[in-house]
Amino acid sequence: MEYPATYYAATRRIRRDWPRLEGETSARVCVVGGGYAGLMTALGLVERGVKDVTLLEGNRIGWGCSGRNGGFVFGGFSLSPRDLVRQAGSAKARELYGLTTDAVRLIRHRIQRYGIDCEPTYAGVLWANWFKDQKVLLDEQAFMREQLGVDWRYLTPDETRALLKTERYHGALLEEQAFHFHPLNYALGVAEELSRSGVRLHEGSAVQNIEQTGQGYKVRTARGVVQAEQVVIAGGGYMPSFYKPVTRTVLPVATYVMVTEPLGERGAEFIRTRAAVYDTRFAFDYYRLLPDTRLLWGGRISVATREPDELKRLLRKDLARVFPELADAAIEFVWDGWMGYSRHKMPEIGHLSPGLWHVVGFGGHGVAPTTMGGELVAAAIADGDERYKAFAQWPLRWAGGPVFGRAAAQSTYWWYEFRDWFKEWREG
Repeated sequence: MEYPATYYAATRRIRRDWPRLEGETSARVCVVGGGYAGLMTALGLVERGVKDVTLLEGNRIGWGCSGRNGGFVFGGFSLSPRDLVRQAGSAKARELYGLTTDAVRLIRHRIQRYGIDCEPTYAGVLWANWFKDQKVLLDEQAFMREQLGVDWRYLTPDETRALLKTERYHGALLEEQAFHFHPLNYALGVAEELSRSGVRLHEGSAVQNIEQTGQGYKVRTARGVVQAEQVVIAGGGYMPSFYKPVTRTVLPVATYVMVTEPLGERGAEFIRTRAAVYDTRFAFDYYRLLPDTRLLWGGRISVATREPDELKRLLRKDLARVFPELADAAIEFVWDGWMGYSRHKMPEIGHLSPGLWHVVGFGGHGVAPTTMGGELVAAAIADGDERYKAFAQWPLRWAGGPVFGRAAAQSTYWWYEFRDWFKEWREG
């Protein structure tokens, strides 16, 4: 299957194909999934000296949301920091959140170490306040510093307007260690490094079932079999139902992205920062200027995909609320993507039986946490490291299926959207 018609696919640096799995083979570890979670697990194994690895991908490397997300690289989980502290306690929450900020630093390191051409922009990420109440920002800044040991810099409304020429925002917090990049080029760059290191990558090799044997596990595709000592199921919103104890715990939820024509100096007139931006609403906008002066704009949450013309209309409307002067820009790319949410909004990391691992359910906040998850599982396999057990508090849980799960997700979105609207209305 070819990549969807996204800006990232059109501008990818690496255009090679990896072969289908044919016949029978063996490996110490078989990784199922060629998105970030699978790629980072494989890379974590290679960096620890485990190179007898086979990776199976049903479509193309980075074909799902790993290759079509907003490109933001920052700390945290889909579960909010406050909910994380409530559920895990301050000390454990600080430890877990720290794993994601460590992952941000590791991604930076790998980009440099392996020379991955993915246009990293080390300018931070801005959390812009949609509402007038500055207490939202100041309370969050204090909470992140005191509870999680994370320093975000406060920007006053005037400082924010100096960077973003709009009356829409009222102050911001800047996460200075965060950055943004070309997500598909990063995935493909990691795949190239894995291939050079001896990992066997196979595209177009969807797994049909996993069977436990006396020697480990047999992983079957339409044309081949991998006999592996250990198996890692790694994925998100595009996992087929080949192993329901894992795959049924992830609920696909859609988000939408568009990319404009090159804006030249016009874009820089209104967006005077190289930082990426998202706002303080539940269903926030997220955007960034790309190196070729295009504007990437994303947002909304839905349990359904839409036709391209409808996506353009919705996202142009969102853009016009913030930068009306840019709303007439031609839209050259538009797409959607299925994020893979767990019921509790935390990654599901662990094993069902000895040697059968899962690292799934990263939701809409997956670039750094997938790296973290891959590291935890790789360290467990290679070194017997047991840090992955910190996630036992958030086990595999049925996500509700295509009827109940999606209905609950859509109702939740509408409720929080109403709350945001009501707060905005009260502020006038």
